[in-house]
Amino acid sequence: MTGDMVSRPGPIPQPPEAVQIARKVAAGRYRLLTVFPGLDRTPPFERYPCPPAARQRLAEKTWVRVLPRKGEWMYVAPHGVPANADSRWRPVTSRGDCIVVGRYHLRQSPALVLYLDVLHELCHVVQRWDGRSLWDEAYAYVDRPTEVEAYRFVVEEARRLRASDAFLREYLKVDWVGPKDHRRLLTNVGVSPR
Repeated sequence: MTGDMVSRPGPIPQPPEAVQIARKVAAGRYRLLTVFPGLDRTPPFERYPCPPAARQRLAEKTWVRVLPRKGEWMYVAPHGVPANADSRWRPVTSRGDCIVVGRYHLRQSPALVLYLDVLHELCHVVQRWDGRSLWDEAYAYVDRPTEVEAYRFVVEEARRLRASDAFLREYLKVDWVGPKDHRRLLTNVGVSPR
């Protein structure tokens, strides 16, 4: 899950041309490539650590659930409500592979932010296939191995697209992480804190 790009440092690169974003879909449930057509034809999609048949499954069998609620960003729907869920986060659950995104985020956020967010969440889908816990409370969010790995994955792609560290610092600010933890997240994923 990532936060809002309130202050936008410098020009923001665009996602690869192959990717389109269906920003105006109504609230509901859609196939991944209905909301993010072309995503499966990008370089990072080929880098997911799974066999080609599994990447095909990722493209064809992952759902996107668009919620009408404001304040929702993007996350992988848990199979059950995680123990750390609270009144601020009422997650949608799903038995299958489903990425949840708020309609406001989908319509208003910069294309690169949405592109990086969906790549990040697809990392989590692959991690869950490997039996890894996405909400392991033994770790703080900024130190959780699954989060660090997924953020490193998108940082690498953002840099390939020539995004600045200033953009990445802003991108990696999330609502549920304070300034000290934000600096630790930056260090954990290889972005200069300044």
